[in-house]
Order: sequence, then C-alpha cells, then structure tokens
Amino acid sequence: MSEKKKFTIEYEIKSSPRILFTFLNEPNGLAQWFADDVNVRDQVYTFTWDDEPQKAKLITVKENKLVRFKWVDDEPQCYFEMEILQDELTNDVALGITDFATEELIPERKLIWDNQIDYLISVLGA
Repeated sequence: MSEKKKFTIEYEIKSSPRILFTFLNEPNGLAQWFADDVNVRDQVYTFTWDDEPQKAKLITVKENKLVRFKWVDDEPQCYFEMEILQDELTNDVALGITDFATEELIPERKLIWDNQIDYLISVLGA
C-alpha cells in the first residue's frame, strides 16, 4: 500500500470567521455542506454519505480558527483540518484545508474538496 502524503489547499471565502466556524464544527452546519448527515457524541463525529457512516474524532479545536479531525480507521499520522485564515491587512478570509491521500488519489481528493467548498460557499451565500 502506498504511503499517504499531506496536501493543502486554500479557498477564499467571503464570510466572517465566526459564521464560517459554525459550518466547520457544528453537526447541523457540517450537514449543510460536508456530509448528508452528521451526528456527534463524545467528540466523535459520524459523517454519513449515501447511507455509509464514517467516524472521525475531533482532535483539535480553536474557536473561530481551526478544527482537526482524525478518521478512526485511518493511519495514525493522517487527519483532515479546516483552518480559517484571515489576512491582517485586508481582513480577507480564506479556508485552508489540510488532508492526506496517496499520490495517485491527491488530484481526485482535491476535486472532492473543490466541490464541497463550492457547495459551502453557496450555502453561506458568499
């Protein structure tokens, strides 16, 4: 099995960090753009796509700044992170995504993130 590599992508989002953050860490916010359904119990989020549940543990949260999840069945060093980046001069807001995939799956994974973030932007009306 080939080794997973870390990759990052950044998206400009016209939203306040506070509003954006609710779509990154609250189950009903995530269910509006990230997964078909989201439930949380004891920091373990169950994301459901097409009736297929996947569990991820919330391992880091910084209010209005960052959430990091680790898939429970993934390799120990792998996680996915959504970080709100705000330019100090312009106050422009961006969403930085960090994820892991094997070399051959990175383009496909980036495309999935592109589609998800497009959907998030439409939900935000940004």
